[in-house]
Amino acid sequence: MSIHPLPPPREPTGLGKLPVARWFLFIGAVAGVTFAAGSVVIMVLLGQAMELQPRPEMTAQLGRLNVALIVLFAVLLACGAGLALIVRHAVLKPIAQLTEQVRTVAGGDFDHTLHVDRPAELAELSSHIDSMRARVVSAWRVAADQADELRRSNGELEQFAYVASHDLQEPLRKVASFTQMLEQRYGPQLDERAKQYIHYAVDGAKRMQLLINDLLDFSRVGRVTGEKSAVESGAALDTALENLSATIEDTGTTVTRDDLPAVTANRLQLTQLFQNLIENAVKFRSEEPPRIHIGAVRAGAMWEFSCADNGIGVEQKYADRIFLIFQRLHPRDVYPGTGIGLALCRKIVEYHGGQLWLDGSTPGQGATFRWTLPAAGDDDD
Repeated sequence: MSIHPLPPPREPTGLGKLPVARWFLFIGAVAGVTFAAGSVVIMVLLGQAMELQPRPEMTAQLGRLNVALIVLFAVLLACGAGLALIVRHAVLKPIAQLTEQVRTVAGGDFDHTLHVDRPAELAELSSHIDSMRARVVSAWRVAADQADELRRSNGELEQFAYVASHDLQEPLRKVASFTQMLEQRYGPQLDERAKQYIHYAVDGAKRMQLLINDLLDFSRVGRVTGEKSAVESGAALDTALENLSATIEDTGTTVTRDDLPAVTANRLQLTQLFQNLIENAVKFRSEEPPRIHIGAVRAGAMWEFSCADNGIGVEQKYADRIFLIFQRLHPRDVYPGTGIGLALCRKIVEYHGGQLWLDGSTPGQGATFRWTLPAAGDDDD
């Protein structure tokens, strides 16, 4: 199995730039030069001592000392050569093997086994690294299988959603249509309770149609028309205001704005985001005509938007609950809706890599929603 290679390793700094082999060569060279210099000095001193023509006993003693030094030098030389071989084959070569194996794994071949036999410390280290590699590969395979299964399941759910929406909406349209026709034809013969029942049936069918459409919009985020590009958020807001023009005119709503920037987003979903938040502010208005302000400030690589209104506001303890799907704070007969609007807004923002939250709302003093979106062009830098 080969997957994307790992990023290149960090460059060593300071004395770490010099490989271990060169350190050993340097120290060995210094030791060799010192040994040779010491041998020469001792030989010169012995020669000078012999030139002084000492007594025969002293001469014999110096001869034995000379032989002992030669043997000692030979032993030291043999030990140095042996140590060099041990370092070469027991330390440097295994380190080079382990480095090459790690480099192969880092290059993308995550099935490559890591193993060195010596020394004991490197053998244990390679065993731990290989065990970690095996666990990572196993987890990656499980995650890849789950991702494939999730994509397949999402595809089936999406197909089911389209089929279900068509198959459910058609009988709902018939229920609403024929119930209204029943009222029109037999209205004079029906009492008030029967008319009330008909009203409940028609209202229930319409609310079910609205719920199905909202659920479809919620399921489409990130999968249908999900391409992102540089979008002028001001143009998306203009489209949203045009879609809500009738509601804005009927309620006397005033919408103001800052200079809105370009962001990396999907135009249709950004328009839907503005539309849902403005519609939400209009729906939960106070006795005064709604006043809504759309603002934007730069926050690093993101733009932070805000939608502030003068409506009834939201208690801070419900700041998280209002973003959950199907969660309502008011009865349906007081404020109509399906309870999906804000959940859909949060899903759109999170799909674009941002966050949506309620900013310190006080009941009766309006609400302010803030959200972040990536600035256009930053991905190219």
